[in-house]
Amino acid sequence: MVLETIKYKNRKMSIINQLLLPQQTMYVDIKTVQDGWEAIKSMQVRGAPAIAVVGALSLAVEMNGKTFAQVEELMQYVQTNLDYLITARPTAVNIFRASNDIKEFVKLQIEKGLEVEQLKEKIIVFIEDLLTADVKDNLSIGEHGMEHMVKNVKGDELVILTHCNAGALATVGYGTALGVVRSLHNAGKLKHVFCTETRAYNQGARLTAYELVHEGIPSTLITDSSVSIAMARKNISAVVVGADRVAMNGDTANKIGTYQIAISAKHHGVPFYIAAPTTTIDQNIKTGSDIVIEERNHEEITHYKHERVAAEGIDCWNPAFDVTPADLITGGIITEHGVFVANELEKKLKS
Repeated sequence: MVLETIKYKNRKMSIINQLLLPQQTMYVDIKTVQDGWEAIKSMQVRGAPAIAVVGALSLAVEMNGKTFAQVEELMQYVQTNLDYLITARPTAVNIFRASNDIKEFVKLQIEKGLEVEQLKEKIIVFIEDLLTADVKDNLSIGEHGMEHMVKNVKGDELVILTHCNAGALATVGYGTALGVVRSLHNAGKLKHVFCTETRAYNQGARLTAYELVHEGIPSTLITDSSVSIAMARKNISAVVVGADRVAMNGDTANKIGTYQIAISAKHHGVPFYIAAPTTTIDQNIKTGSDIVIEERNHEEITHYKHERVAAEGIDCWNPAFDVTPADLITGGIITEHGVFVANELEKKLKS
């Protein structure tokens, strides 16, 4: 059974607090925009698709309990809170896309001359539809990825390597990269999965391993520094990872460490795939050099469970993401619409 990352019913929302996994599976209520912002910033929820949905739904939940005197007041409320929500995590593009889509929807509805309560209801329903769309897109990504790998990757039973967490915990459900893994497993085409620990935040060890064990998928956890030797000795068939932002030329920002895995995959002749919905493609960014990379607290690498493990006084650099050039994405970019060659992405999107 796939984990339910986000519970939403009767316009109330709770999310799994991923900071407590795998020791505890605890849901926390999100009642306000501030709750949503803090859950995203603190990484109680993470993964580009999940960030977008939780941020948008936090607005819907808070809005549902409010009364607005005029349409202009509602419009200002929506714009101000969306502008605030996108400041929580700067690299993941999906929440920026969701914010823009909601703003455009509001403008279109205002032109229809709706009363304020009618407009509020339509905005909430529009946001709620993001929830179902995410699961539908993930299922399509899983199927397209599975079919492409079965057809193009050598071997009847595949051994997959993945990095970070791009599963149900990073989305509303099913997952992107792990969605492909799930589809391979369900089709009887998966032999084994290797997942990295994913320093500095250990999303692979804490979250991906948790999901794989939860569903009984044959899997092994390795250190980030074991990737190259795993490719040399463990018969890795393909690599599939998620994405936080994809530039129009196919360059892709994902969790730190992805770039070096792609280099190793190219050296070993292992197909390297990105799995992401088209909402992760930023049509305003031409290349990966334009992507803003979030830097996180130094204590993530100097401390373990709040105890210092690094020498006092050492300087630190802790980027949360890196950018993999399009020419290293040799398998393709798996989307809900099919699998694209990375450097042909712009042409395909415009066709």
